[in-house]
Amino acid sequence: MSKKLNGNQRLAVCHEKGPMLVLAGPGSGKTTVLLCRILRLLERKLARPTQILALTFSKAAAEEMKERFKRARGPEGVAFGTFHSVFFRILRSRYGWSVEQVFQEEERRIVLRNILEEAKWDIPDLEEYISVFLSQLSLMNSELESVNTFEPVGIPGEEFTKLYRVYERYKERHEKVDFDDMLTLCYQLLTEDEKVRTFWQNRYQFILVDEFQDVNKAQYECLKILAEKHQNLFVVGDDDQSIYAFRGARPDFLLDFTAMYPAAKKVILNTNYRSTERVISLAERVIGNNELRFVKDMRGTGTEGEKATFFLADDTAAEAACIGEKIANLIDEGVPMTEIAVIYRTNLQGGAFARELYKRGIPYDLRDSSGNVYEHWVAKDLLAYLLLAENEESDSALRRILNKPKRYIGKELVAEAETMPYNLMRSFFVCPSLKKWQEEHLENLRTDLNQIRRRSPYDALKYIRKVIGYDEYLEEFSVYRRTSAQVLWEIADEVMETARDCADVKTFRDRLEEMSRQMKEQTRQNGQQRNGVQLMTMHGAKGLEFRAVFLPTLVEGVVPHEKGMEQIEEERRLFYVAITRTGEKLCLSAVRRRYEKETKPSCFLAEMGLNTEELFGKKEKENETK
Repeated sequence: MSKKLNGNQRLAVCHEKGPMLVLAGPGSGKTTVLLCRILRLLERKLARPTQILALTFSKAAAEEMKERFKRARGPEGVAFGTFHSVFFRILRSRYGWSVEQVFQEEERRIVLRNILEEAKWDIPDLEEYISVFLSQLSLMNSELESVNTFEPVGIPGEEFTKLYRVYERYKERHEKVDFDDMLTLCYQLLTEDEKVRTFWQNRYQFILVDEFQDVNKAQYECLKILAEKHQNLFVVGDDDQSIYAFRGARPDFLLDFTAMYPAAKKVILNTNYRSTERVISLAERVIGNNELRFVKDMRGTGTEGEKATFFLADDTAAEAACIGEKIANLIDEGVPMTEIAVIYRTNLQGGAFARELYKRGIPYDLRDSSGNVYEHWVAKDLLAYLLLAENEESDSALRRILNKPKRYIGKELVAEAETMPYNLMRSFFVCPSLKKWQEEHLENLRTDLNQIRRRSPYDALKYIRKVIGYDEYLEEFSVYRRTSAQVLWEIADEVMETARDCADVKTFRDRLEEMSRQMKEQTRQNGQQRNGVQLMTMHGAKGLEFRAVFLPTLVEGVVPHEKGMEQIEEERRLFYVAITRTGEKLCLSAVRRRYEKETKPSCFLAEMGLNTEELFGKKEKENETK
């Protein structure tokens, strides 16, 4: 295997003892280097198999590495695992925990669901709320912060603290641990118990870490302790592909590695075996604008390849139609569907491409399961308004939108109205406790429902948002929940887009249900790839490669994303990751208008060498990058 290595790969593989930082750009063969290094350590008898630990982030990656090592005739005994699995092994050796004590993801969601339902918290979407809580809980633990100092995003601090304490008491009573505990408790154990610390330091004398740019603080601190005695820490990563700040990962740990380990050797793997020279050149132009990075001067193997193409569409529907046509042409040319990817910035964007491919009868594989906008609570709210307009006797629809925006109809009045022998709307007006100003709000709602009834679904949704004030409600909600109103508005925009050519409410409702069903069917289950065009976010695309990649809607506020403008370098890294997923074909696109609003070209397009002012000022639709 080592005979096939290039010069820098060989330098990394032949490193013997002491810390080493391997900067591995996209497609540079980092897994091959890791496996060759392990084999060489064993061949040179520098370590026994049981003294070697190879860490990565996903179970699938660990299994693949283990399988490749086995095919290379590597001996038994080398530990391949995720951070969580290895840290749990350390904890179990001390506390005797069983696998049954570990909270699985769905199990803890059920527990949190029961806690919230019993507490009767007023939450528009329980599942989304639980997801936000769990993501913030993981972030807090990965940063080794306490609940007293942590400031959550997307959930009020008081609510987070209250739910956290109830959840922790439940775990304690039932003797359960979750995946976050594996990091924090392992750090605590290694820090406080000298006997345990010494045992595992001697056990794993050579530690190799893949995707080191993705480590969080808790993982990094545990790694430092485990490697402290022998200092044989071999880390492979790319600071330019550090894109998981929302999980606590930062490029700092990689950038500061040589400061933490002054004796560390550094090698750069700068030959990209995946992409053509033209793709690499474009990617380098963009990432070169980041200041906090190691310069790598990535190059290919001499294959110049095709020029990347760029087109400008009038709106997102036209853009999706054009991409759908180009995908159909690629399939006709013999490119396998699984080798074609549409990579976008947010889950929300997937709907347009799912609709277009479905319309063309082209199968697709939706990799990000959280992208079903058609079942989001905002979509349900907007549909409820339309259904209530059609039938004011729909109590469920009225309950859903009664105080969206605020109409100051409290729980007491609702409870009183429910004792009346009429539908809820009529009941309100015969309640003895109904105040004059409450009655005015209800009369205004009836007037608004009459206006909605006269409009097409698309125009009705516009009326609900702008005249009734649903957008203002979303803004108030986002302030309370410490999240972005822009994200909620875009969900409403996408729902409106779905209603654009619907003649009536039934057609609109049927379309929502059909698109929701389609997205569920086409969403990947248990990591199984479907035989279709790959639809995914930029985050979800990391580590993957394709023959043809489409990067759509390259406009300000999307790429870079509005909520990431304060972390522009991370947004640029995310775009870099997306570009470097392709081996051969790259198609970039932008839109003049998005959800009826004028757009500005992404700053990243100018960094690639495109004259965006000229392009956005012309009517020509097709251009080539320089």
